[in-house]
Amino acid sequence: MTSPTNKWLLFLSVSLLVLACDPQQPTYLSWAKTGGGSENLKYSALQQIDTTNYAKLGVAWVYHTENNDSTKFGPMECNPIVVNGVMYGVSPKLKLFAVNAATGKEIWTFNPADSAANKTWHRSSVNMNRGVAYWEKENDKRIIYTVGPIVFCVNATTGKLVPSFGTDGGINLVNGLDRDPTKLFVAPTSPVMVFKNLFFVSGLVGEETPGHIRAFDVLTGKQQWIFHTIPYPQDKGYETWDDTTAYRHMGSTNSWAGFSLDEKRGILFAPTGNPTNDFYGGNRTGMGLYGNSLLAIDAVSGKLKWHFQSVHHDVWDMDLPAPPALVTVTHKGKKIDAVAQTTKTGFVFLLDRETGKPLFPVKEVSVNTATTLANEKLWPTQPMPVIPKPLVRQSFDSADLNDIVDASSYASIKKTFLNYGPSKIFTPPSVNGTIVLPGYDGGAEWGGPSFDPETQFLYVNTNEMAWLLNMVENKKNDKALLTNHEAGKIIYTQNCMKCHGAEMQGGGNYPSIVGADKKYSVTSFSQLVTTGKRMMPGNNVLTIQEKTALASYVLNVKNAQQVKYAGDLSKLLPPQKTTYGFTGYNKFLTPEGYPAIRPPWGSLTAIDLKTGAHVWKIPFGEFEALKAKGIPVTGRENYGGPVVTKGGLLFIGASADGKFRIIHKRTGKILREIDLPAPGVATPSIYEVNGKQYVVIACGGSKWGGKSSDAYVAFTLQ
Repeated sequence: MTSPTNKWLLFLSVSLLVLACDPQQPTYLSWAKTGGGSENLKYSALQQIDTTNYAKLGVAWVYHTENNDSTKFGPMECNPIVVNGVMYGVSPKLKLFAVNAATGKEIWTFNPADSAANKTWHRSSVNMNRGVAYWEKENDKRIIYTVGPIVFCVNATTGKLVPSFGTDGGINLVNGLDRDPTKLFVAPTSPVMVFKNLFFVSGLVGEETPGHIRAFDVLTGKQQWIFHTIPYPQDKGYETWDDTTAYRHMGSTNSWAGFSLDEKRGILFAPTGNPTNDFYGGNRTGMGLYGNSLLAIDAVSGKLKWHFQSVHHDVWDMDLPAPPALVTVTHKGKKIDAVAQTTKTGFVFLLDRETGKPLFPVKEVSVNTATTLANEKLWPTQPMPVIPKPLVRQSFDSADLNDIVDASSYASIKKTFLNYGPSKIFTPPSVNGTIVLPGYDGGAEWGGPSFDPETQFLYVNTNEMAWLLNMVENKKNDKALLTNHEAGKIIYTQNCMKCHGAEMQGGGNYPSIVGADKKYSVTSFSQLVTTGKRMMPGNNVLTIQEKTALASYVLNVKNAQQVKYAGDLSKLLPPQKTTYGFTGYNKFLTPEGYPAIRPPWGSLTAIDLKTGAHVWKIPFGEFEALKAKGIPVTGRENYGGPVVTKGGLLFIGASADGKFRIIHKRTGKILREIDLPAPGVATPSIYEVNGKQYVVIACGGSKWGGKSSDAYVAFTLQ
């Protein structure tokens, strides 16, 4: 007779053997894919670094991706991957690199600007990249990554382009969208997802470019299927658009946040953003599928299995900002494979992975539809989960005004508040102005959550920043003739004002362009508009005449401004139907630059997905100046995500204060803070080489200004 102890040992041995023999059973011991794996859990089962020895963590190596160049770089948002002891990532100038993951010693770099293919079809664009993808079959090892509209295929061993892929090692994503490619803008910032011999991509797109999701062959670069996020007449969802021609001209509705993948079931999960335009939907009335939706797509065929729309007819820029975490939770006594989708609105939706049905109740709640904008038709209800409760505040009244500032600052923000009035989530945009909370960057943002399979806790870092939204009517211009100055002003209003403001003064995360004439000529400015720079996307739609007129207006070139405009007037004169634009991305701030809403301004929350309850919540990030005055930790804006480990720790950079934090995953207690060379607005990666555990994070700086760097910093036990 077998003893109970022997029975247990036998069961354990068999279980371990099953796990070892199942290649699809995740072990969470490597970081070969962005987010730690296709499930995007941002979890590591490594536990060499734990709650007893975290104080011994020190710098293992620092890799300067641009040779410690003193140039002020934009932020690095890349979550690097590690395969067979080699780390692959991207520099601030979008160079691909391979380094020894144990030492940080460079193996090779690939500069897209130097590639032969670049001379024929590469156009520079948004200087942002959040990760790369790896594929191998026997001795054929490849890195797939994007720069602007180009998907490059690079030999993972040599750093050279694979010439048999596409044209000279790359494919141009403006092709294959059933639109004129010369007028399209595509620039994915999130990594492609690889499955078998396919990779999937959507990405950041221009407002006249559809964000369709596509599959390509890893070996050849040939397009294999396309899923229309703006449905064609034969597609399900076409009936949700009042405009029956939307599929021909409407843009966006893109999966810019990236993907998650259930490899066992072969399901691609794609979150999408809203259709064009962000804040006015009078020309796209209807529910508008598949905007603001989580899509479950058969990875092999491209056929839709199910969808869940998080915002109907979005006019608040509430894109789904991050790929979902594919979790397994205990629900009503059963293990359920589910999808946890975080949102800018501050909601967390937990859905059955196979059906899309919510595990916790979701109600369609009546919302304010009393719009004052002509032709607008807001949706009467919005989906709201009963649990988990929202991660952030969703309303703003006088009691929410920042009360830690002095009397004059308080009076200033109160005056602004009284001009705009109280607001709550889904308050309609208006010409009079609207306070938008949660803000355009969340709530939850693109860093996404992490999930601990051991505790079934979901960890989400969030922002609490109010923004001021002002709509403006596009007035009809009755002039038969326009000067370049008049035309340039219209073009600026239509294309540039939303970021740089009515007076070109910038705001929020967007720079002032007052004085641009000191840096640019008409020719170089027109080239800048075409190519884009950093966060600014390139514009391939404007004609030469339109760019010349825009340059004459922005640069205040007097002699060019008085010249008769030579372009197509019909494009500049609004149609008889009233339309609206907005005056720019403007945060609601105090005169000193602090958020006008009372703290916290950034938070980190742990949610028990078994019950939906918040386990703990802490303010995340700080201002040194306020801390010096004895003001308790306020939290700050933060971008990038956390990583949780079996060792009991949560690692996160993300905050604008430039600190790398180690947090106890069960209690939320901050155990240690480490100063980084610049803010690490990226998600860390955790891996093991030669029996040693490492944590690495990209430290490029932030879009708020301040310190800038080209460094990846790796930590290990000393």
